[in-house]
Amino acid sequence: MGISLFASLSSKFVHPQLRPLVSKMSFFDAILFHIVHFVDKLGIWHRLPVFIGLTYLGIRRHLHDRYNLKAVGELAGREYNVKKYPYRTADGTFNDPDDQLTGSEGTFFGRNMSPSTSHYGLMDPHPSVVATKLLARKEFADTGKQFNMLACSWIQFMIHDWVDHLEDTQQVEIQAPEEVANMCPLKSFRFFRSKKVLTSSPNVKIGYLNRRTAWWDASAIEGNDETGMRKVRTFKDGKLKIAGNGLLEHNKKGIAISGDVRNSWVGLSTLQVLFIKEHNSVCDMLKECYPDFDDERLYHHARLVTSAVIAKIHTIDWTVELLKTNTLLEGMRINWYFNSWDVQ
Repeated sequence: MGISLFASLSSKFVHPQLRPLVSKMSFFDAILFHIVHFVDKLGIWHRLPVFIGLTYLGIRRHLHDRYNLKAVGELAGREYNVKKYPYRTADGTFNDPDDQLTGSEGTFFGRNMSPSTSHYGLMDPHPSVVATKLLARKEFADTGKQFNMLACSWIQFMIHDWVDHLEDTQQVEIQAPEEVANMCPLKSFRFFRSKKVLTSSPNVKIGYLNRRTAWWDASAIEGNDETGMRKVRTFKDGKLKIAGNGLLEHNKKGIAISGDVRNSWVGLSTLQVLFIKEHNSVCDMLKECYPDFDDERLYHHARLVTSAVIAKIHTIDWTVELLKTNTLLEGMRINWYFNSWDVQ
């Protein structure tokens, strides 16, 4: 009787698209889901007392990990002796002790939901309309103590570290519709489609490959494979290349030399310069403390330190600026200080 009443209330309270998922949950998880769903409907999680807010976030994380992650493809990796790999590899392999391929370059992106097979409504509203409405600045608005362009630079710096879809050879062109054509400085733009790749998954048959290492390994300055890594190294004292004027070095074609320079602009380049200098500074410190370290050991140790610094800044500095809530501040501190032994 109680379960029937619970199911009846659930059918009225829960969004129709979520009901099939809730029906597959255990009774205990279904109760947790309804608690979270109720708080979400009220929109009050960020105003809850910190301990209750952290409990709410913990429940969300539990439900997300159990019901919201869909594996794509199969990793043919295996366990290995972690002592044989004391440093990060160039392509992100041998970072997960249970599977040496996890998160490496060329592996599939996972999913939070099944892919849609329909393009219905894909261009409604049109991307140019959305961009024009959201980004138009009719008058100057001071950000005060909130985000500025450094935030944009930082998240692009992180994206260049984590993800990049393998592209197809086919280009797509999007043109601004007449209603916003006069307000949109970019009337049209072209880009390459993400390449569809067959998977071995029974439920997700088409997947997309990551051209970068998914780990937090400073690959935006270090490179994503052996070739890219060798391109940015000086092979002296473990350091990375940087120009005599303190900016990014450029090759003969005028292209900046760094881990990833696609879609580059002054904001991204500034952060690359900053952390190249950080890497090189760590090399100087290590060389002074450990004079027996050769170029290779200095490089790999400095890479470990620099990637950890970047991860820490993002976790307990950048992220908490995003929402400015005490709950998020404590949550990210827990995320970092209780898991610093497992930085990825």
